[in-house]
Amino acid sequence: MATHSGRLRFSTRGDGDVIDLTAGVTGVLRTAGVEQGSVTVFVPGATAAITTMEFERGGIEDLLASLERLVPRAGDYAHNRLNHDSNSHAHIRAAVVGPSVAVPVVDGRLATGTWQQIVLIDFDDRPRERTVIVQVAS
Repeated sequence: MATHSGRLRFSTRGDGDVIDLTAGVTGVLRTAGVEQGSVTVFVPGATAAITTMEFERGGIEDLLASLERLVPRAGDYAHNRLNHDSNSHAHIRAAVVGPSVAVPVVDGRLATGTWQQIVLIDFDDRPRERTVIVQVAS
């Protein structure tokens, strides 16, 4: 199996900042020249996640509101108490969503749906510098 890797770098605002990665991932795929295979998109770090969704304001607001109901920012979290920190909610949200997605490559293109984009969500409670690893396998 042949692989090609690329990196995408972003400054985020934190607090649920959502960034569309689709164009960057497509660029790495184009550079790899792969016609059939898969692309894995992964974010290192415990307070950010990668998923797919329709990248539009309403969907983003709905996702973030749902995660707030599921894992509220305010809470009595052991992580915050033990580490004198304030971002336990970010760790939990990132674990729920997950750090990566794999997308099939068919005829040199990402096999995503019409309204489906690959996104990075930074849940941390402060701005961050993020690196996303894109690996294309054929």
